[in-house]
Amino acid sequence: MGAAAAPAPDPRPSDRSLPEYLPARMVNEYVYCPRLFFLEWVEGLFAESADTVEGSAQHQRVDKEGKGLPDADALGEDERLQTRSVTMSSERLGVIAKMDIVDVEGGVVTPVDYKHGKPRESDAGLELWPADRVQLGVQALVLRDNGYRCDEAVVFYQKTRQKVRVPVDAGLVEETERAIAEAWETARRGEIPPPLEDSPKCPGCSLVPICLPDETNRLVQIEEASEAEQLALFPEAEPPRKGPGREGVRQLVSARDEKRPVYLNTQGLRVGKRGEVLQVKEKESLRQEVRIHEMNQLNLMGNVQISTQAVQTLCEAGVPVCYFSMGGWFYGITVGMNTKNVFLRRRQYDGSAQEWLRLALARRLVAGKVRNQRTLLMRNHVEPKGLVLEQLREMAGRAEAAGSLEELLGLEGNAARLYFGEFDGLLKADDEEEMPAIFRMDFQGRNRRPPRDAVNALLSLGYSMLAKDLTIACYAVGFDPMMGFYHEPRFGRPSLALDLMEPFRPLIVDSAVISAINTKMVTPRDFVTAGRGVALRPEGRKAFFRAYELRMDGLVTHPLFDYRVSYRRLLEIQVRLLGRWLEGRLGSIRCL
Repeated sequence: MGAAAAPAPDPRPSDRSLPEYLPARMVNEYVYCPRLFFLEWVEGLFAESADTVEGSAQHQRVDKEGKGLPDADALGEDERLQTRSVTMSSERLGVIAKMDIVDVEGGVVTPVDYKHGKPRESDAGLELWPADRVQLGVQALVLRDNGYRCDEAVVFYQKTRQKVRVPVDAGLVEETERAIAEAWETARRGEIPPPLEDSPKCPGCSLVPICLPDETNRLVQIEEASEAEQLALFPEAEPPRKGPGREGVRQLVSARDEKRPVYLNTQGLRVGKRGEVLQVKEKESLRQEVRIHEMNQLNLMGNVQISTQAVQTLCEAGVPVCYFSMGGWFYGITVGMNTKNVFLRRRQYDGSAQEWLRLALARRLVAGKVRNQRTLLMRNHVEPKGLVLEQLREMAGRAEAAGSLEELLGLEGNAARLYFGEFDGLLKADDEEEMPAIFRMDFQGRNRRPPRDAVNALLSLGYSMLAKDLTIACYAVGFDPMMGFYHEPRFGRPSLALDLMEPFRPLIVDSAVISAINTKMVTPRDFVTAGRGVALRPEGRKAFFRAYELRMDGLVTHPLFDYRVSYRRLLEIQVRLLGRWLEGRLGSIRCL
């Protein structure tokens, strides 16, 4: 009699830092795309698409609990039954499987899985797709490890209403156990796998806006970006020049987020919920109703109350709640437990302690900000001064080569003095009238808390809103927005959001302020003066929110990928690319 076979080693990580069981569906995802598996299971990210919604609807019937599957030793040879939604696990493999249907006949069990799509066609006929094949393999092995006899498995493809069977043979067993072990190892390492290259799988993937496969692959090929490609992102800009690795980036992300921010600006409002709808009331009067699935953030300005039930629902839906003072100071944010990406945060904390990394990133941020200030003057100033433009160009170049963060701070301050010294020339009155005095800047430096003129009041509110939007983007990606690289950590300050907003200040906020004043969206009657300070009235804040959101919703050509997206979408893309760089997936910080 031969010796008994040695038991297979436990594929699970010994430190148990991950969940105890790997779901069969995640093994399917790993075979389909290791990067998708990592994003969904390790980082806890998920996004709905038309396919996922339709698939969930189709699964509602089979997801109903059945009458249960008898123990293996209780099945008789003449037993015949069918049960639904059976969940079992395998200690040996560290996997758990929820089976749509289990058929029992003559003591043999057969798992049946329902899939949204259609089967694979080959010369041999209809076959399972590799990812589906392994998922059924997991189900079969789980049944076997629980003592059942399982000789085959079945997939029912809903699109064509066809069944495809797969025998549970030695080949399927080996393939499945190898996939399980590789998935556990990928999760244990905590390093996101590289994206698929030019894959037909990507366009239909709901996580494309998070994964950014083509963008990541393209940036890996780019060693260095030219000055013209440094986030000089204006809708009227010429298309970026072609070059190595620049052709044919597919626009897999939508240009805009169809969901919209909600701003509540009237003091004394109360926010509650009824079903999937937010109800905004003033005293006992219903002022407004907003569908939760149509909003991407809720902004509460000043004395606006919100119920616990509404906060819980918004957290569950992944909609952040942002809190501001009545004057627009950004206090904080409430977000749900929507990301588990501790690996990225660990790299962020490690990187913030490395002086060379902080300096490398800060150089890019400050140089980008100065170049964009220069571009704004060139394209919008009534008569830009050649000397100022030349000095700003020189400072941007010096920022690229700065030897310390202190030197960068000095360069940034000097550039701001030059730029805001010319800001009046960006505000253009009609030919028959002069610009109101309240919009004139006697600029010696940015002033705030409180702002002493109307322009600084608008800039302060705009920068607060931009900091809020980048804080939301940081949370969405998995960063800790409080730990920055250029801005030193300070109690209550979202330093990373402030870092990332530097190149976007002139592009978004300054442009929105200029547009709001020049188009008379805000007028002198929208401001109130108290002592030395100037503040916006509620009507003025409402008007500026509109100007800001129009700018955020405006389309811009990405300088590296040559496709058009909104500024709000662009912010998220840039934050995700920073994450890829910290993960070591992008070779050069110039890609950012």
